[in-house]
Amino acid sequence: MLYVLGVLLAVLGIGLSIALHEIGHLVPAKKFGVRVPQYMVGFGPTIWSRRRGETEYGVKAIPLGGYIRMIGMFPPAKDQAEGTMRSSSTGRMSQLVEEARQQSLEEVQPGDDGRMFFQLPIWKRIIIMLGGPVMNLLIALVLFTGIFTLHGVAVTTPTISSVNECVDIQQMGQQAANTCTADMPVAPANAAGLKPGDKITAINGTPVESWTDVRMAIRANLDKPLTMAVDRDGSTKKLTADPIVLNMPVYGDDGQPEKDAKGAVRTERAGFLGASGSVEMQKQPITAVPGLFGDQVGATYELLVKIPQKLVGVAEAAFGSSERDPNGPMSVVGVGRIAGEVASSDIFGDAGDKAILLLTLLGSLNLVLFAFNTVPLLPLDGGHVAGALWEGIKKGWARLRGLPDPGPVDVAKAMPLAYVVALAFIGMTLLLVYADIVKPVRLT
Repeated sequence: MLYVLGVLLAVLGIGLSIALHEIGHLVPAKKFGVRVPQYMVGFGPTIWSRRRGETEYGVKAIPLGGYIRMIGMFPPAKDQAEGTMRSSSTGRMSQLVEEARQQSLEEVQPGDDGRMFFQLPIWKRIIIMLGGPVMNLLIALVLFTGIFTLHGVAVTTPTISSVNECVDIQQMGQQAANTCTADMPVAPANAAGLKPGDKITAINGTPVESWTDVRMAIRANLDKPLTMAVDRDGSTKKLTADPIVLNMPVYGDDGQPEKDAKGAVRTERAGFLGASGSVEMQKQPITAVPGLFGDQVGATYELLVKIPQKLVGVAEAAFGSSERDPNGPMSVVGVGRIAGEVASSDIFGDAGDKAILLLTLLGSLNLVLFAFNTVPLLPLDGGHVAGALWEGIKKGWARLRGLPDPGPVDVAKAMPLAYVVALAFIGMTLLLVYADIVKPVRLT
């Protein structure tokens, strides 16, 4: 029952995200006077619809997106009067262009002059096309702001959670639960008397506030004697340790190990103590939200760039024996399964913890929708924005040179590429749906 509830919540969240995305287009379009015959959530057969004014609002059967239909999305050809259609074209590519142009003009009625999308000033067209992605960005911002400030983020603190008994010098990334043998040296932290629950407040006389400060100080110290001030049961104790030098992973600004061109983890000679900090949830001030949210946006674009590479791994998992990458892309089917798994499993904590995970999932989904729709390729929103910007550049250059206005950019000419992009997107969707059925990403 809880699994089904999680899936239903995911479907509801995805549906609302799509609906609000399209409202982000609809509101400015109507504000700027464009006639909008349809506002639809989903694709395929219409399940429900109702007409209000000049717009039909409805829900379709396949929840893989949505759209609003604006008249005059593409300008007429240069030898074609506005609001009319040419009878025929030769050549398959020309036919695709003309079909797209005719579809955008077929609902033009008497009195629609000035209400067609291509007739708007460039800045208004950009606002309309960016309205959808920006709506998804705002949804994600609201969700993550609440999560960061009311729930907190996982932070590794200088409070010790575990101390290694010994050191396996052949292994990077030591763990506290090592099985010690006679030839393994005692861990420096253990030999110094460091205990779980101790809070390191200073190293070599320099105050430390985070586990990153502690780790960097230990690594840079190499094998020189190191002094630590620790808070133990309310009193301050001074401890002295003799770190050992090991080949340790090099960490980037994001806290993740760096890799070389071949994909191998980069290492360096660094001091090692043999203790781990404690992970705690810390509520963040509102001033920290821009930086934290910016990191989320940046990580989303990094994932977007890696999608072609990630899809290879998805295909290998779906049609072979390899496992799915939990950080790889998934379809709405996969999102639903993850939501069901979170809702039904006790390992994710109580109801509040599960709600945070589901909201995080929804926020991440909206960031993906934002990033994906800003890609400057038709039929995505970013493709129309790119066309409008190119038109602005051409008109600005013509004004500087005293040349006649070159007119609107004929975005319809890019429709053959748009069909290729659409087919690629359909193929990606089918692959992800299949993989999410036969080899789903599992959190448990």
